[in-house]
This record gives sequence, C-alpha cells and structure tokens, in this order.
Amino acid sequence: MLWQNLHQFGQKLVRRRPLAANEQSESSLSRCLTTLDLVSLGVGSTLGAGVYVLAGEVAREKAGPSIIICFLIAALSSVMSGLCYAEFGARVPCSGSAYLYSYVTVGQLLAFITGWNLILNYVIGAASVARAWSAAFDGLIGNHISQAMQTTFPIQVPSFLAKYPDFFALGLVIVLTGILALGARESALVTRVFTGVNLLVLCFVSLSGLINGKLHNWQLTEDDYKLALLESNNTDSLGPMGSGGFMPFGLKGILRGTATCFFAFIGFDCIASTGEEARCPQRSIPLGIVTSLFICFLMYFGVSGALTLMIPYYQININSPLPQAFIHVGWGPARYAVAVGTLCALSSSLIGSIFPVPRVVYSMAEDGLLFRKLAYVHPRTHTPVLATVLCGIIAGTSRTRS
Repeated sequence: MLWQNLHQFGQKLVRRRPLAANEQSESSLSRCLTTLDLVSLGVGSTLGAGVYVLAGEVAREKAGPSIIICFLIAALSSVMSGLCYAEFGARVPCSGSAYLYSYVTVGQLLAFITGWNLILNYVIGAASVARAWSAAFDGLIGNHISQAMQTTFPIQVPSFLAKYPDFFALGLVIVLTGILALGARESALVTRVFTGVNLLVLCFVSLSGLINGKLHNWQLTEDDYKLALLESNNTDSLGPMGSGGFMPFGLKGILRGTATCFFAFIGFDCIASTGEEARCPQRSIPLGIVTSLFICFLMYFGVSGALTLMIPYYQININSPLPQAFIHVGWGPARYAVAVGTLCALSSSLIGSIFPVPRVVYSMAEDGLLFRKLAYVHPRTHTPVLATVLCGIIAGTSRTRS
C-alpha cells in the first residue's frame, strides 16, 4: 500500500501537461498583440540601460575595438537560444514561457521549480531596474532625492540593501503596474513609445560616432598610449593598453568580452509569455524573437563601434562612457540626449521585467500550482489583474542596492 502511494505521488511529480487540451481550450486573455507589439516588447526588455554602460566596460577592460566582434558572436549564440523559444512558442501558444515548456516536456516538479525561478528572476530584475531608474533620475537633478531620503528615513541594513526606502522607485513601479493592469494592448503601446525614443537616441549615437570618429582609434600603438599617459593628470584614468591595434587583448579578450556581452541579449523571453495574447502566435512569436534580437544586435554593434571610434578604448570612462566620449569630441550637449535615452531604456526594460510575471503566475494558478484566485482575469481588460497587482507590489517594495 505504501509503495503504491509513493508510486502515485511520483507519477504526479513527473506528469506532463497534454498539448491537445491547451490547443482546444478557450483563453480568458485577449488576443490583441501584433508582431510589432511583440518586437517592441522584446527590444524594450533586451535593449536596456546596459547598452549605455556595458559597451564601455567591455571595450576598456576586455576587448578594445574588437568589442564589435564580441557582440556579433554573442548575438549568434543568442539567436540559437531564441530559436528554441520560437519553436516552443509556435508549438505551445499559451502563457507561461519556460514554465509551460518545462511542464509540457519534463513534468510538473521541474515546471514548478522553473516557474518560481522565473518569478524570482523577473521580480528581482524589476526591483533592480526601478532602483536604477530612480538613481539615474536622481543623478540628473543633483542627488537631491537620495540626500533628503537618507536624512529623513535612514535605515541600518546590510550593504547589499538600499540605505533608505526608495518611494520614488515604488511610485514608478505602481504607475507601470497600473498601465499593465489596463490591458496588454495599452502596455505594448507605452513600451513602443519608450522603445522608439531609445532607438532614436542609439541611432544618433551611432551616426555621431561615424561623423566624429577616427579610424586611427582602431589602430592605436604604444606611442599613442604613452602620449595619452603624459597628457593625463591622473594615470589611474587610463585602462590597460594590451598589445594595441584592433584586438589589443587578443582572442582571449574577445572570448571574455563575448561572455559578458551575451547577457546583454537576455530579455527576449518575455515574448514567449504572450502566447495567449498574440493574434497569430505561430507566426508572431518566432518573427518577434528573431527580429528583436537582430535590432538589438544592430544597436549594440553601432554604439560599441561609435564609442571606440570617438575615444581611445583605454580612455573610456566605465561609469559614463558615452557622455565622456561626446565631451572628448566636443559634443558635450549630446550627453542630455544620452540621459533621455537611458531613462527611456530603463522604462521599457522595467515594463519588460514586470509584464511576463503575471502571465507566469496566471499559468501556474490555472494548473493548480498556485492559488486559483491568482488566475482571475478581469472581464473588461482581459488581464490577470490580481497577479499583476501582487507582483507589482512585491517588485516595488523590494529593496536592492542600485
């Protein structure tokens, strides 16, 4: 008897969700998202503020001008992963992303673990992006918000947590959560606006690099490094020289840079969570994933190329590479355009981080792995309202170091 009960329990842990039931069941969510909406969601969540910072770090410390090769290899690797998501999204056009795919292929236990990993990943990511948005905006206005909050509401906590309650980040998350609760179509429209502005700024940066850049910065020698060292008041401001040229750190540097650049393409998986809301998921999801990755590659390629053409790689400022590069070529006011692009990138990335969470929670609740009430879908907005609000509150109240 005991063995029979254990056997039945084990079967429940590895049982898989049947495909036929998923394809025939009517979803409460509204199929309203076009391919353009999916592309904007994918680009917005993938092309975050990292494009304004990551290129500087990799170019200065790891790859030099050959960073463009790093992004090319990383993009090709990401396409392989993206095609897997695209195939699953076309075969299983339902919400849930990797959770659902795990349930269909390997069973309930691993799907449950995958679902919770996704929820934690998205919620912590949203909290971090909200903190970064708040910090970026605070820096533009002279750090008045952080100074006032540290004086009024100081908190003695470990170093990996925030030193004060960030009500600004909480308010931002609540506003965006409200937009997400209004409907998938409205969320996609807001994301499209932020993503469009971000792409315009990145195109401006790329063109500026072609106009003001010098090809000599891809052929630097030891003499150039020594001259820059003499002209610099602080020798610590110069990064490593390597062997100079286009690949100053060799093949090893390209591989190290590629490993870092690969994480710049993470985020397109939010497209897979729209299986029940895409008008034609079998076509829109694969096309949306591949197109968004291609657009992101072009932007990363253009920005990294422009950055290394405008300023020698060993003089790049890791904290603010693009503003310092524009100052270096005499285009100081262009840093305001970079600031606007950074805020728009963070906004679209924040929406991209919050958007998939309610869909995963909704899918898990429908399968009985979470409270059934979390699968409630509002009859007018056709969104999982309770799951959206709950995930937004958790993300907004999470405190992480920015």
